[in-house]
Amino acid sequence: MTNPFFSPSVLPYGLPPFADIADEHYTEAFDRGFEEQLAEVAAIVANPEEPTFENTMLPLERSGQTLSRVSHVFFTRSSADSSDFTNALEEQYAPRIAAHTDAIRLNPALWERIETLHGRRGRLGLDAESQYLIERYYTEYSLAGAALAEAQKAKLRDFNQRLSTLTTRFEKNLLADTNDLAVVIDDVRQLDGLAPEQISAAGEAARERGLDGKYLITLVLSTGHPLLSSLTDRELRRRIMTASRSRGSRGGEHDNSALVLEIARLRAERANLLGFPTHAAYVTADETAGSPEAVTDLLGKLAPPAARNAEAEQQKLQAIAGAEITVEAWDWAFYSEQVRRAEFDVDLAAMRPYFEAERVLRDGVFFAATRLYGVTFTERDDLSAYHPDARVFEVHNEDGSALGLYILDLYTRDSKRGGAWMNSLISQNSLLQHPSIVVNNLNVAKPSPGEATLLTFDEVTTLFHEFGHALHGLFAEVTYPKFAGTNVFRDFVEFPSQVNEMWMLWPEVLQNYAVHHESGDRMPQHLVDRIQASQKFNEGFATSEYLAAALLDQAWHLIEAHANISDVAQFEAGALASVGLDNPAVPPRYSSTSFAHAFSGGYDAGYYSYIWSEVLDADTVEWFRANGGLTRGNGDRFRALVLGVGGSVDPHEAYLHFRGRAADITPLLERRGLN
Repeated sequence: MTNPFFSPSVLPYGLPPFADIADEHYTEAFDRGFEEQLAEVAAIVANPEEPTFENTMLPLERSGQTLSRVSHVFFTRSSADSSDFTNALEEQYAPRIAAHTDAIRLNPALWERIETLHGRRGRLGLDAESQYLIERYYTEYSLAGAALAEAQKAKLRDFNQRLSTLTTRFEKNLLADTNDLAVVIDDVRQLDGLAPEQISAAGEAARERGLDGKYLITLVLSTGHPLLSSLTDRELRRRIMTASRSRGSRGGEHDNSALVLEIARLRAERANLLGFPTHAAYVTADETAGSPEAVTDLLGKLAPPAARNAEAEQQKLQAIAGAEITVEAWDWAFYSEQVRRAEFDVDLAAMRPYFEAERVLRDGVFFAATRLYGVTFTERDDLSAYHPDARVFEVHNEDGSALGLYILDLYTRDSKRGGAWMNSLISQNSLLQHPSIVVNNLNVAKPSPGEATLLTFDEVTTLFHEFGHALHGLFAEVTYPKFAGTNVFRDFVEFPSQVNEMWMLWPEVLQNYAVHHESGDRMPQHLVDRIQASQKFNEGFATSEYLAAALLDQAWHLIEAHANISDVAQFEAGALASVGLDNPAVPPRYSSTSFAHAFSGGYDAGYYSYIWSEVLDADTVEWFRANGGLTRGNGDRFRALVLGVGGSVDPHEAYLHFRGRAADITPLLERRGLN
């Protein structure tokens, strides 16, 4: 049978033919993909003519189609539905992929052509997007080491291949240890405080592992856990928090401690080779922040007031907990909800019956997008994704023109990595005439058959957030693959997704989807008002746990290559103490050995991106409110000037064009109670 990756799919929108893809197809396609793209690059550099945009940049952008097809499918599967096969193949091919990338970026003849075009770019008569394409290639290849001497390139190749292996191993260790550390409960009475459907989901999770008659609480990616706010059994709360914080640090085959130390050291050494004092300096050189000093300045301004607010919140929790209990990290969420109920009369757990997943999706997430952008969503039951739980929706513009496919994979499973994310299977670009197919993954507990899927308040927020990424991927209309979808600077990519969170509580949207799944009653207005009034509640904790992780990420990537660090826990404690975020009751959102963003997820020295982007987000939310909110005019402007340009415009320029000025930090400070 012909390998499905060897030619474009004939399914609608080029949806990969998942039913036809067998394990053996991946190796064959990766190998041919490497070979084809290297041959295509060789043809570019063998051209005896002077470099032109047409004979260098265009064929470079067209190259590697087989490799692109297999890579997008494989890494979608390996993150969302992994297996022993995908784990082994990813570890085998990670260094080969790194070597292949280096073979192109470190090709001296190709670099010479790009450098020549860069020097002439203003005289080539190109449109703005084409000229920016040259600038981006020049910057990226320069930072990748294209101008290094051959001996230095050899060292760089070794660094890149070794790091690709280590980061892949980190991710696989984390998933395995997360599964191993799921908390087993023998007595249902220990689950007091949970809703019946949550208990049912825990029972279903246990049954899936062959633990009939027991209950299983699987761990989420972050250190905290959604169930900690409801469980009355303090010992069970402690078990869950302890299990979460110990991931990757227990010794044995899944321990990530040595990997953290080696990854940080190798990144520092590679940065030196590339001419940078630290890995953080290397990363931020090509982000909107520009330097680690700019990042440290922002985080440093926010940390002290956040820590003070968290301490004030802790005093309130301690008061309600009483003198016999010292509030610990596993108690924070539980007593926070008691304070929230006492001060604001808000019970987030009681809201779950109003957040039935299907209504949230169709009457909330999709509804807001339709009102704002005119797009519509139709489920395609005739199209299959990579897993039975993954649903496919066709997206159209208001005029009926086709936009792409949206795939939602809602439920957690042992084969899926933690957290929530968006990725693309195909990204629109006119050069290759590609449409868009975007995927959202969440990790919602799957209920027993026939029972409703009720989301927590945070899960609803996450769905709106990840859908913001999906819209970014669907709406980007660009000429070149390099600029497609969410291919923007890392500290800009979270901006559109954070903006989309605002529609979750927008009155017109909330009233449309927040309907009790049994009675059909809409969420009472007084509950909505109380949610709004309590939005700054617990922001000291939320900001502190985030900033602790962001500053920990920076600390690991500001080390010098010769630094003598041997104890991960000791380094982490020192880093947090140095910025005043070492409160044991407020641990960082991620401990080092489970910090996937920093050590395997592409946010190394970049976890600050969320708060950096939130400055733009909070300022943009103010703009929407001042200009009428959920209107087609506002949506069209945001789509045209921010979402629609993808990576084809410098983010600073895009934001200035949209907002008319630079972002103001004041709305962020107000939102988080830091002013």
